[in-house]
Amino acid sequence: AMLRPILLAAAASSAAAFLPGSALPSSLTRSTVTGICPQMGTIAVFGGGGGVGSEAVFQGLNNGDKVVTLVRDAAKVVVPPGSGGEVKAGQKLESPDLRVVVGDVTKAEDVDSVFENGDVTGVVVALGGKTSEVGVTMLQDGTKNIINSMEKKGVKRISIVTSIGANDSYDQAPFLFKVLMWTALKDQFADKNVQEDLLLKGPGSGLEYTIVRPAGLGKGPPTGAYQILAPDAPETAGSIERSDVAGFCLRALKEDTYVGKAWSLTGKK
Repeated sequence: AMLRPILLAAAASSAAAFLPGSALPSSLTRSTVTGICPQMGTIAVFGGGGGVGSEAVFQGLNNGDKVVTLVRDAAKVVVPPGSGGEVKAGQKLESPDLRVVVGDVTKAEDVDSVFENGDVTGVVVALGGKTSEVGVTMLQDGTKNIINSMEKKGVKRISIVTSIGANDSYDQAPFLFKVLMWTALKDQFADKNVQEDLLLKGPGSGLEYTIVRPAGLGKGPPTGAYQILAPDAPETAGSIERSDVAGFCLRALKEDTYVGKAWSLTGKK
């Protein structure tokens, strides 16, 4: 399928507490852009049937990378409304550079199958779902399997999407969102916190990880107009497009600026 040109956020000049998002053409010349990881090979996307995950799949393909994605239902690998446009949104996403693996991230053998070709060099984790359907420990169980598979194959670079409010970003969450964290999302956030800890101080701490904590998620096209906050930034996060979150995840695979830290993403106010 023809993929509509999109914008990928550019490298920021430093990893300060407050950084503006910006945009580059969708095709990056990696040999000439400082910090771009060479020879990306294939990007693995876990959760490619979800909002951010489908954006990561679509944008990765549009940027010229090969993509492999693990999903529970292949029918959910579709063109996203943000980067793909409302007209084509929901149509089956097909490309000779896309490999779809149907499976369960909590099953080690299914995760291993994503890496079986030996060509994966970067990973985006955008897992989600209602805890009543996927279980209260799906995020941490699935992420453990991903870390194990990465270590077996020598894959280092990973972007993982959690949420504003997780761990030390609690103060950046809006008050009404905190209410949800205390109630309806209590189990989900307990899982997210452990998921992050697997990278921050657990078995994945040796990986080149970037933790991505978005606020409220929209379905619009990528704007490049977002802010990147360190956990100690005195800001309250607002909404951001899913397409911008996915763009930042891909950006973190190809740049060194954000490695080894957690960042909160919010749209410009």
